[in-house]
Amino acid sequence: MKYKSVIFDLDGTLLNTLEDIADSANRVLQRKGFGAHPLDAYRYFVGSGATELMIRALPTGNRDKELILDCVEAFRIEYRRNWNIKTRPYDGVLELLADLAERRVRVAILSNKPHEFTVLCVRHYFSGYDFAAVLGEGEGIPLKPDPSGAITIARTLSMPPREFAFVGDTGTDMETAIRAGMFPVGVLWGFRPEKELLRSGALDTIASPADLLSFVK
Repeated sequence: MKYKSVIFDLDGTLLNTLEDIADSANRVLQRKGFGAHPLDAYRYFVGSGATELMIRALPTGNRDKELILDCVEAFRIEYRRNWNIKTRPYDGVLELLADLAERRVRVAILSNKPHEFTVLCVRHYFSGYDFAAVLGEGEGIPLKPDPSGAITIARTLSMPPREFAFVGDTGTDMETAIRAGMFPVGVLWGFRPEKELLRSGALDTIASPADLLSFVK
């Protein structure tokens, strides 16, 4: 089947944001007297929102509610200053978005990144592209894998979920797609390995952005 619309995850799918996230979180940890983590550790810390990021980054014996809330707020402040230092679109992503626009495929973004940062990133890196919806973590939209955000986008576009491909780099994205009734496509250039994507329900995986064109009208 060829799909008329695509919902993209953001971090690890369209943008390589890992270093800016890791640098910001590590600065928070070090100011609190904890050790920093290597970059690769953040591949598994990210993906479930800012609160879960800091829970995973904090030592297991130092995860009381007050400290978590304090670290999340400190992370938001730190990341607000440093969200676009090392972040870049993955190779081939801009070309893919241009090709999708030429084919009149409608595109949207659903991220577990805080909504303000999701919007900042899209405006900064993808200002020339028309996204039908851009949703991040925020009031009224539960975090993925809850399918509510994906279903909201489908309703916004007045299209049934079965006409969407859902593209992401984590098992959470694949679970979201399945629960929303969309076609789950895993990307192999992101933060997580192919085995996680397949285990979580990916019906196909792609090695480069251009490979997605075979799934759309």
